[in-house]
Amino acid sequence: MTAPPDDCLARNDWLCGAYLTSRREILEDAVIQHLQLTAVSVFVGLLLAVPLALAARRRRWAAGPVLGVTTILYTVPSLAMFSLLLPVYGLSASLVVAGLVLYSLTLLVRNILAGLRAVPEEIRQAARGMGYGPIRLLVAVELPLALPAAMAGLRIATVSAVSLVTVGAIVGYGGLGNLIYSGMNTYFKAQVLTASVLCVVIAVCADLLLLGVQRLLTPWTRRQS
Repeated sequence: MTAPPDDCLARNDWLCGAYLTSRREILEDAVIQHLQLTAVSVFVGLLLAVPLALAARRRRWAAGPVLGVTTILYTVPSLAMFSLLLPVYGLSASLVVAGLVLYSLTLLVRNILAGLRAVPEEIRQAARGMGYGPIRLLVAVELPLALPAAMAGLRIATVSAVSLVTVGAIVGYGGLGNLIYSGMNTYFKAQVLTASVLCVVIAVCADLLLLGVQRLLTPWTRRQS
């Protein structure tokens, strides 16, 4: 028997509207998990990257080790990274988050540090002449001027995290990656294509959202352009 002409699931088509309607809840759960893993990973990575970049900026001897270690971590293959973290976190979402945090440090630390180093020294001297202390100088002058470079790193780290979350499917916490891997194992075309397209959509939307935030926080860059 052949599948009815309107039954794209039975025909196992790549494009299938019936898949979207019949698996709506599954897709929604996968998207939510994907967004949660990405957001938590990037947020924790940012919390760690800022003090590391500040330490490397204030103590020049620390810049080499900080950048070197974070770069080495970025070169470790994702499967190997998860395997190394497995004894600590077990088969859990924390394992995926920890791996993504380590990967994000390279992009975040390097860009934040580059932004801080790009702040002209005469601006720092002028702020000190106006009575700015170290903390006020950092918060009111250095960090705002370093924001464009930092946001560029954040955008790249976020898009990379969206992609790397899918690897978490090997431990059952991969968001849309779970659907991609199970679809590939069963050759379920609609599931593979739909989950893959949703990953791309999430990455593009996240990048555009962060770009909009960057433009709002750095109005002087719009005037210059």
